Amino acid sequence: MFGNDWDEVLQDEMQKPYFLKLMDALTQEYKEHTVYPPKELLFTALKLTPYKETRVVILGQDPYHGPGQAHGLSFSVNPGVRIPPSLRNIYAELKEDVGVPVPNHGSLLHLAEQGVLLLNTVLTVREGEAGSHKGLGWETFTDTIMQKLNERSTPMVFILWGSHAQKKGAFIDQSRHKVLQSPHPSPLSSHRGFFGSRPFSKTNQFLESQGMAGIDWFIPDL
Repeated sequence: MFGNDWDEVLQDEMQKPYFLKLMDALTQEYKEHTVYPPKELLFTALKLTPYKETRVVILGQDPYHGPGQAHGLSFSVNPGVRIPPSLRNIYAELKEDVGVPVPNHGSLLHLAEQGVLLLNTVLTVREGEAGSHKGLGWETFTDTIMQKLNERSTPMVFILWGSHAQKKGAFIDQSRHKVLQSPHPSPLSSHRGFFGSRPFSKTNQFLESQGMAGIDWFIPDL
């Protein structure tokens, strides 16, 4: 399904009744409504960032619900799509924090390929209806992903923006992993402490203190 070690890690989870029910419900949803991301991009985050190679998790809520935006990575949009306000704020903080220029597109593929798991809590949404797939079963599945990552002995960084992500990551073992929390980058909350929180340099400081390479936060222009 994912083509990497997530297949084994999540094998039992994907046999559970709730997950099979979720897959059935989605088949119906894709038939009857416009659902994002497109079916073939549903598990992009897990396909691009294998379990053992995950070094950082950035947790989003549910996918963008406008045409052509969502492609399976939290906060990321396809090249050529207008950069959404939250991502614009992430880019502003990235520039301020680690001095990299703001790219001319909104794709975070470059980060996913380096071990940054760009995970949403809920992996699908109906067009124009934010939160429409809440409660279908995705939350249980993504909780399991977070738990499996928490179980790893290799230290990693969890970046939790906003109360929603912070609740979901409340159980993370902070004696081993680093948890970075701040308000959400959305324009509604970014001025309450997201700006100036320096999550990107703090991530690299932690990874390097553990003898690992930092993330190259420079996203090349397309």
